[in-house]
Amino acid sequence: QVQLVESGGGLVQVGGSLRLSCSASGSMFRVNDMGWYRQAPGKQRELVATITSDGSTNYAGSVKGRFTISREDAKNTVYLQMNNLKPEDTGVYYCNADILRIDWGRRNVYWGQGTQVTVSS
Repeated sequence: QVQLVESGGGLVQVGGSLRLSCSASGSMFRVNDMGWYRQAPGKQRELVATITSDGSTNYAGSVKGRFTISREDAKNTVYLQMNNLKPEDTGVYYCNADILRIDWGRRNVYWGQGTQVTVSS
């Protein structure tokens, strides 16, 4: 019924920029809060940024001032603009969305497939 599709990962040099996008598709749903997580090999998955349905944002301290999360509700899409990238930003980035299933009348959490971001020095 609902699927999250991510794009935008890749290989960049230190100081470069990338923009990740994640779109929800399907029917009979409404997107609530959305966010981005990342995971490096051998490390725990960590929260990067979140954005609520009314546009309120929150960032991990390590990315604040460099990353910007935004959403385009008409397209059911969340973005992550990443600037001044550092080697420690390397990892697999996952989109997350809290979605109301109108047909079920319940909220469920969905995840994207993940996209690799590699920052080389």
